[in-house]
Amino acid sequence: MIEVRHALFAATQRLGERIDAEILLLHVLGKPRSWLIAHADDVLDMDVQTAYASLVERRIAGEPVAYITGHRGFWSFELEVTPATLIPRPETELLVELALARLPHEAGAAVADLGTGSGAIALAIAHERPRARVVATDVSMAALAVAQRNALSLDVGNVTFIQGDWLTPLAGERFNLIVSNPPYIEAADPHLGQGDLRFEPADALASGSDGLDAIRRIVGDAREHLDVDGWLLFEHGWNQGEAARALLHSAGYAEVVTAQDLEQRDRVSGGCWRG
Repeated sequence: MIEVRHALFAATQRLGERIDAEILLLHVLGKPRSWLIAHADDVLDMDVQTAYASLVERRIAGEPVAYITGHRGFWSFELEVTPATLIPRPETELLVELALARLPHEAGAAVADLGTGSGAIALAIAHERPRARVVATDVSMAALAVAQRNALSLDVGNVTFIQGDWLTPLAGERFNLIVSNPPYIEAADPHLGQGDLRFEPADALASGSDGLDAIRRIVGDAREHLDVDGWLLFEHGWNQGEAARALLHSAGYAEVVTAQDLEQRDRVSGGCWRG
């Protein structure tokens, strides 16, 4: 038999990350993180030890914690995630913040989220703007199934999920705001074969030799789906801000801007469509 604190110490030594060790143990126990404060001396039974050891081995093999536990926190809620979806990341919350700044609190608005994955962006916007009508697309039916389950579990009813590639399933529709966190990593980037990225869906990570293929398409196609004075906002890599702004300027967008994340790296660019 082993106490909680000793199990955590041993797992931390192997994983190199205390937070990973804690999350995995709490997942096995079904307890909140606050539970650890008062229960460090509790003894773990053998079934828990065996299950915990199995999860630690999976993490040592490189599997992301979010896929092991099946969920990840984003915005103000917990989302289900699976290997069919990207793992939501904190820097993407900047895209949500910028979107909300362009959406009135009381009036209704039409919003499209392209490549929704787990539904993180669409659900955050819909939750904060319940009068808005949000449409979220994804080419992956498996990803859309996850997003739909998240919408149900969060009781967010003003989002519609549609299968299709970017704006293709939205023919004839126009929006006040279009947002996207598209793939933007260069296809030959060695990071794709390292760490958590090895386990995430490749087609949701990489996009052409310079990483901009999806962004080029979105920037070009969004013009036919934006109302006058509507906004397009999209996430991109830290070194792609200049290229993103150039694409927006070339396509005729106004008020072109790039916002930086908390680490002062270019993260989200966008522009206003004057029609």
